[in-house]
Amino acid sequence: MRPFDLDLLQTLVAIAEAGSLSAAAPLVHRSQSAVSEQIRKLEQHCGVPLLVRGKLGASLTPAGERLVVHARRLLALSEEAFRDVLGMPLAGDLRLAITDYFRPATITLLLKRLRERYPQLRLHVATRQSLMIESRRDFDIGLSMRLLDDDTPGEDGRIRLGREPLSWVASPTLALDGSQRLPLVVLPEACALQRLIIRTLNQGDIAYEIAHSAAGVAGLHLALAAGLGVACLNRSAIPAGVAILDASFGLPAMPDIEFSILPPQARESALVTEVRHLLAKELA
Repeated sequence: MRPFDLDLLQTLVAIAEAGSLSAAAPLVHRSQSAVSEQIRKLEQHCGVPLLVRGKLGASLTPAGERLVVHARRLLALSEEAFRDVLGMPLAGDLRLAITDYFRPATITLLLKRLRERYPQLRLHVATRQSLMIESRRDFDIGLSMRLLDDDTPGEDGRIRLGREPLSWVASPTLALDGSQRLPLVVLPEACALQRLIIRTLNQGDIAYEIAHSAAGVAGLHLALAAGLGVACLNRSAIPAGVAILDASFGLPAMPDIEFSILPPQARESALVTEVRHLLAKELA
C-alpha cells in the first residue's frame, strides 16, 4: 500500500484550479520552485506524468485528471474528520451575496471546493451588484467591489481580499474609428462602475454611445466576444480572447478597485463568523 501525502494532493488541486504553477504557489503558501518540487515528488510516487507544462500554464494529463477527482474527496474527508474529532462540524445554512465581477472564471470552482470540503455546510449564493450588497443586509456574508479613490474609507472592519486595476478592453476584431462615437458595452445604470465609466468619459469630452447593456458580467463577456463594443473591466474579470486597449486609443486612465468581505453584522452567529474567516483564507 502506498498512501498519498495530502500536502502533495492539495498542491495538485491548486494547480488544476489556478491553471499554472506560479498561480497556484500563493494558494498553497509556497514558492513556485517548491510547488514544482512537490509535483515532481507526486509524479514519482504515482509513476506517471500528472501535468503537461507549456507557455500558457500547466494542464492535467488523463492520469492527473483522474487523480484530482480522488484528491478533492480525500482532502474533504481529511478536513471533515479533523473537525469532527475536535467536535467542530461546520454545518448549517448560510446566505452569501457576491459581486459577479469577482473572479468570474474561478469563483464557481472555489465555491464547489468549499461544498466538497464541508458537505454539511449549505451555501445559498446570490449574485448581486455591489451597491445592493453594500446597502442591504438580507444575507449573512457579503463580498463586494468598490472603487478606490480619495473618498474610500479606511479601516472599517471589512476583510480586504485584494485590489485590481481597471482596463479598457475589446475584441481584437472590433475596428475602432476615432472619428465615431465610442461603442460601449456596460451593465445597467445601478452599477457603480458603469456610472464611473460614463462620468469619466463625459469629463474627458469623449463621445460615446451605449452599444449593448448587459444584465451581468457574463453578458458583458458575450457582447465583447461578439465585437459589439468596448468595456471597462477589472483584471480578473477580463475573459480570454479579449485585448486590453493601450494608451494609443486615447481612453482615460481608471482607478483601481478593491474586493472585500463586509464587516460582521450585530449578533452574528459563530457559524457565520467562522465561515467569514474561512472564505477570507480561501479567496485571498
